[in-house]
Formats: sequence, structure tokens, C-alpha cells
Amino acid sequence: MTLKVKVPVWIGVDVGTTGVRATAYTATGKAVASTEAFYSLETPQYDWAEQNPQQIYDAVEEVVKGTVAELQYKLVTISGLALSSVMHSFIPQDDKFQLLGNMMTWADSRSAAIVRRLEQDPKVKEFYFNTGCPLHACYPLAKILWVKENQPSVFERMTHIGSIKDFIFRNLTGEWVTDKSVASSSGLYNAHKECWDEEILNFIGITEKCLPEVVSTTHSNALLPDVANRLGLPAGLPVVIGATDGVLVNVGIGAVSAGQLSCTIGTSGAIRMLTEKPRMDKQNRTWCYNLTDNMWVAGGAINNGGMILRWMRDRILHLHGPQMEQLDVDPYDLMTMKARHVPAGSGGLLLMPFFTGERAPYWNSDLRGAFIGLSLNHSRSYMIRATMEGICYNLLCVLQALRDFEDVKDIRVSGSFTKSELWMQIMADVFNESITLPTNSEGASFGAAVLGFISDGTLKDIKDTAELVTAQEVYTPKAANREVYDELFSIYESLYVNMKDDLAPFTSNRTIRLIVYNIVFGE
Repeated sequence: MTLKVKVPVWIGVDVGTTGVRATAYTATGKAVASTEAFYSLETPQYDWAEQNPQQIYDAVEEVVKGTVAELQYKLVTISGLALSSVMHSFIPQDDKFQLLGNMMTWADSRSAAIVRRLEQDPKVKEFYFNTGCPLHACYPLAKILWVKENQPSVFERMTHIGSIKDFIFRNLTGEWVTDKSVASSSGLYNAHKECWDEEILNFIGITEKCLPEVVSTTHSNALLPDVANRLGLPAGLPVVIGATDGVLVNVGIGAVSAGQLSCTIGTSGAIRMLTEKPRMDKQNRTWCYNLTDNMWVAGGAINNGGMILRWMRDRILHLHGPQMEQLDVDPYDLMTMKARHVPAGSGGLLLMPFFTGERAPYWNSDLRGAFIGLSLNHSRSYMIRATMEGICYNLLCVLQALRDFEDVKDIRVSGSFTKSELWMQIMADVFNESITLPTNSEGASFGAAVLGFISDGTLKDIKDTAELVTAQEVYTPKAANREVYDELFSIYESLYVNMKDDLAPFTSNRTIRLIVYNIVFGE
């Protein structure tokens, strides 16, 4: 009689903008159990985007507990937990780690006016070449300055400055540290010296004592006994701190060799490529964050990805609510079906997808969205396709910057947009590049699990994933669409140059800001 051997798994916990997923993976990349939960993004004022970190941590416990329960009757043994999290979060805490306010998320741009002022200082603009983080309101550097100038009492009491990653890791293990990936995406970390940047800390008026110790992305500590008991796990189980979701996507989908890129569209979007050392762009178009001790990720993230299609669904098409549930139809499937009947280029309709300002490659929080070229011949179907195309035009701007670093050999995609074959074909056409949908398109959680397997010696290096992830489908550009997309992209670039200065009043004028806020977030 042959006894079946239990297979070791790591549970990758991916903390996203509005939800968290815990997925158990084997070392071969097979997902054997998964649970997800959701939480809200609060927008109490124009340009504010906050969350309660305790609510997010509670959701983390919920999904880990759910995944552990799923694994109970499977032939697996749980080796540990490994974390992935969103970037650029900022949590102010006092000397006892009590919250002094909600967490500011990457989408919070209340510090945009401060950034505009900093951009006039040549010395501050040079910070980019130390940190790899362009000046922008998404970064904790700007958020801390906002608190200093607008909430001085909070700033004075703020003795611990953290992120959602170190908040979760401390709750799980009792240790307050942060990983190199989170640190390098803060705007406060010197990528070359691999330490908190003393010049920048002095500039914003804080000390290194306010910040957590920076550790490797494979650093681990033991799960606290009381937490382990709640989760149904053994006390002392290792928890690997992991990295940020942005850089882990490359690992999770096997884009780990020179010339391989990952492209993601979820709530936001991004394109990334691996590099063995920090790479900074002469035009400040891209960022560069740490992944492992000997690997970095250069790339660019856009604010406005799938959230714009959700806006279309809810505000323009009204495809939500009980009526859609009764039809038992996915509204995004319906939107894709309508857009499929629209020709490439959407009849000359262009979307400038800057609804929440923009990060790469423009780093301009003043930008706002616009449909250009609307005519009486355009219907909502045209607007849907123009939305998909506009987001791809914006990502193409980032891709052009990365082409200056290295030739593109392969682009692998992940995120919720991979559910739409049409959208992936549009990307291939706009980029004029082949697009590969890998067998594992949920990259970040598997990427976190890979760091777990590296920490226990099962895997030697992140490049081991290249053999684990294969192509499910390849989308090649259609020559027939090349001319129309080349022409429209040229117009898109020109429109940005001509619009960027005229859009500033929409964010600097308080009356206009409140009108826009009430339109977007009001009932």
C-alpha cells in the first residue's frame, strides 16, 4: 500500500486597493484553494482616498482563515504565509502604535498643490535620481508634508510612520519592519545606498527613528500564538514579509528575464521590466522599485485603469443593481459584446483617461479626463471601446519610456482585463506587440508565494518561475488596425501637450473642485 505524501503549500496574501485574496500555491504554481474579501475606499473630500487599516487587517484574517479551512481536507501541508500589498500607503501612528488617522492610499492626491510647489525646486527634483520615485502626490513623501502643513498636531505626535504592509506584518508577528520593496516605493529610500535617505528625511522634518527597519523581501518571523489560534494555524508558522503587488506580478506570471515585461490592468494599470540594478529615466517618466536583494523592477503605473470602465458601467450605462442580478449577466461581458461591433479607432472618438490625475509617464495630478471627437454618430458602444483604447494609449506612453532601457521581447498580461479577449487584442494592436496571456494571470499572490518558497529553500531564485508559467493564449497585432491606431495615438499625444496647462483650474479652483466632486461621488 502506497501512502500519499502531503504537498507543501505557501499561502500568498495579496492586499489590493479594494480587496484581499489568500491563495494557497504549490511550488509548481498550482493554486489549490483561494478566498477573497472586500473593503471600501473612502472619499470624504475631493482628492482624498482613505481606508481604515484595521478593516483591511480584519479582512486579511478572514481570507486566510477561509483558505486554511478549504485546505483542511486536502493532501497539503501549509509551510507559511507570504504577503503582497499595494504601494504608496501612509499610516500615521503615535508612540504606542495607535492610529492618528486613516491610511492615505496611493489614490489620495490631496498633496498635489505641495507637489506643484516642490517641482519648482531643482534640488528637490533631483531626489528622483536617489529614490527612483518621481515627484507625485501618490508617494508618502508628499503625504507626510501635507500632514506637516495641514495637521501640525498630528505631525508632532507622529512617532511611527508606516504602510499597510508593516501594519499587517506587525499584527501577525509582533515585529515592526518593512520590506525593501515598500521602502523603495515611498520616495524616502535611497535606491543606491539601500537605506532611508538622510537628506530627504531632513528636508521633510522627520528622523529615521520614525520609520521601520528595512529588511529583505524574503525576511520572515513567526506567527503570534493568538493570531495562529484565530486562523486555525500552528503558532510559530513563518510569515514572509514579501514585496509590493506591482513588482510581484512579474514573478507571478513568469516575466523574469531580460526583455520580458508584465502589463497589468486592474483598478489601475502598470507596465514593468526587471533589471539587476536601479534604473532611472533621464526624463523622470518611470519609477524603479526593489524586488529582491539582487533584482529591481523599472516601470510605470497609471492611476486610471479598470476604474474608468467601472465608471462607464455605473454612471453612463447603469448596468448594475438588482436588474442585472436578475438577468444573471456579467455587465462587463455585455459591454465587451457591444464594443466588439465598433471598428478599431472608435470612429475617431478618443478618451483622455485622466479621471484621477495621472502618474506615469506624466506625473501630473492636475489632469482630468475627457472624451474628444464626440459626434451624433457615436453611441455608448463607441464610448466603451474608446475607453478600452484610451487606457491602452496611456500604457503605450509608459512602454515607450521602457523601450529606452531595453528591447522588448515578450509582454505578459495579468489583471481583471484579461477576462476580455477584445481588450487584450486592442492592447496588441495599439502596442504593435504580441501579448501573452499566461496560465497564471493572478500574478501578485503567486509572486508572494514564490518568495515563501525561496525563503525555505524550495526554490533558488525568482527566475525559477519562468519554467512554471506557460502561455495560455498569444494575441498578435492585426496589420489592418495599425494605421488607424498610429494616427490616433499621435493625436492623443498632441492633445495631452495642448490640454495639460488648461486643466489646472479644475483642480486649483475650489468651486469647480466641489462641483466635480459632487458629480462624481454624489447620489
